[in-house]
Amino acid sequence: MIAELLWQPFVDYGFMRRALAGCLALSAGAAPLGTILLLRRMSLVGDAMSHAILPGAALGYLLFGLSLPAMTIGGLAAGLVVALLSGVVTRYTALREDASFAGFYLISLALGVLLISLRGSNVDLLHVLFGSVLALDDPTLYLTATIASLSMLGLALMYRPLLMECLDPGFLRLQGRMGSISHALFMLLLVLNLVGGFHSLGTLMAVALVVLPAASARFWLRGVGLQMALSTAIAMAGSVLGLLLSYHAGIAASAAITLSLGSLYLLSLCLGRLGSVRAQRQRPANDSVSEPMGVSE
Repeated sequence: MIAELLWQPFVDYGFMRRALAGCLALSAGAAPLGTILLLRRMSLVGDAMSHAILPGAALGYLLFGLSLPAMTIGGLAAGLVVALLSGVVTRYTALREDASFAGFYLISLALGVLLISLRGSNVDLLHVLFGSVLALDDPTLYLTATIASLSMLGLALMYRPLLMECLDPGFLRLQGRMGSISHALFMLLLVLNLVGGFHSLGTLMAVALVVLPAASARFWLRGVGLQMALSTAIAMAGSVLGLLLSYHAGIAASAAITLSLGSLYLLSLCLGRLGSVRAQRQRPANDSVSEPMGVSE
């Protein structure tokens, strides 16, 4: 009976298998990036970037309809433009990077919704905002797998500079242009994964696979590499649970996946080894300094 509940949907239905494959690929590519985002205190930037791709994807939809290449290229271009503009604003004004991202994110969200409303229907708008993970086709799966592969390769090549930028950005700046290159590569990988997640989970839900698993992993482990591995496992587990919940309860798949990831985050928040509610309550009464949730590498 339990086996039927857990495996039968994926055995019987091809759309469930495609949804599972897409979510697993997204988890492998996006969740490790969330660890870097949290270390750099940029978790809200991920949310801003997920909305920044909307006007480009909407423009591609406006010109070519529901075309995978057009919406992908448009979303990627829009995300990179917002990242570039935010960097310029941060460099030449007193505004911090997170604040500049917030400003461009609001403009991008409104512009994207406006562009979709010019031609599309409410159904098209819901498709863009909340995705259609249960309707993934083979080209979308290939795109998602390619993005995940590029993401893991990029992280492997730039792991040390990215880690150094998180822990001591001043030292990295003294080493020449490596800091700028690693930051640009990281933002490119983030935009790529959000574009891939956009096709599956929509712009409003794609960032869940980036932030929530990484936030959950920080309550259990210290090492950055270990956090990346655990966040990937949590993202995959949440995706499977969400798809099963969507199938058996008849609810929207992207919302079910996000709620499953949120439940795992709340569980980690309450019961994790490091900095959780349980860990803080078990500390000695005379120890007023909370245990840091830092990293070791």
